[in-house]
Amino acid sequence: MAAPILDVLVTMPFGDALLDRMRAVSPRVRVTRADPSAADYADTTVLYGNALPADTARAPKLRWVQLHMAGVNTIAAHPLFAETRIALTTTSGVHAATVAEYALTALLALAHRVPRMVEWQAKGGWPPDERRWPLFVPSEVRGTTLGIIGYGSIGRELARMAKSAFAMTILACKRDPSQRVDTGYALPGTGDPDGRLPDGWYAPDTLTDMLARSDVVVLAAPLTRETERMIGAPALAAMKPSAYFINVGRGGSVDEAALTHALRERRIAGAALDVFAQEPPPDGHPFYTLDNVLVSPHVSGFIPTYDDKCTDLFAENLRRFLAGEPLLNTVDRAKGY
Repeated sequence: MAAPILDVLVTMPFGDALLDRMRAVSPRVRVTRADPSAADYADTTVLYGNALPADTARAPKLRWVQLHMAGVNTIAAHPLFAETRIALTTTSGVHAATVAEYALTALLALAHRVPRMVEWQAKGGWPPDERRWPLFVPSEVRGTTLGIIGYGSIGRELARMAKSAFAMTILACKRDPSQRVDTGYALPGTGDPDGRLPDGWYAPDTLTDMLARSDVVVLAAPLTRETERMIGAPALAAMKPSAYFINVGRGGSVDEAALTHALRERRIAGAALDVFAQEPPPDGHPFYTLDNVLVSPHVSGFIPTYDDKCTDLFAENLRRFLAGEPLLNTVDRAKGY
């Protein structure tokens, strides 16, 4: 007797080349594509996309949803999130290297006064010699201490880059520091799957101890109830006045008023922000004008091969689903990521 056909519905605007790579996983797979506004979920067993059916009764056979994004905070209130019989997986790890590169780029730009260089270039000149030293003397990066909040795929790749390239001391803060192995998706040769790189481990309730030791703090944690506004006045007060703060996680994890105050008062040296509580920040937001802040429009994870890499991840998960093996990047609904 022939094995049953597995109906896979893709609601992303993918072309035939990507769909054919999914179909190539097995002759048992039937892949169709539809616009989410007109999709028929009646026979769908596997759904690939970010637009979820508002009524789960429309998808009675659904067993697994592969999301085309790394975070799930935007769908936490969706009825499907509560349907624990339906597996949820993400694309976490696909753009980890690019986001880690962004964090290091931002750190080097802040440390070597690149914004100030651009400012003087626009003026068409150089500052007088007696001002060049105080304006442009850099902060040294090599051998300093990097504190990483959220030791997932991004944090682990950042740790690998920072330690290998700049001999940085790595401190890692995660929900459960005793769980050091990462079983999520990672591109070959990237990350720290065994958790061997950190020189120190911290739980959330000891975060301020890590912040006090760090010369650079990178927030790469998902947005959950526990991480909402975790970087507020107490956390910022624990940081060194010479420290930099970089956020590639979620804007909601930061008390932006407290961060603005800390930056304006030079309680920390500077910040690079790729995510915000409101995106884009409203007109007149102080982040746009503070001279010790780099603002980018939520682009740290942009890569031209994102859809291709996500398709590779989905194809591997599809193979695992057919074989009855554990899926990569399964969402723990209780944790919120």
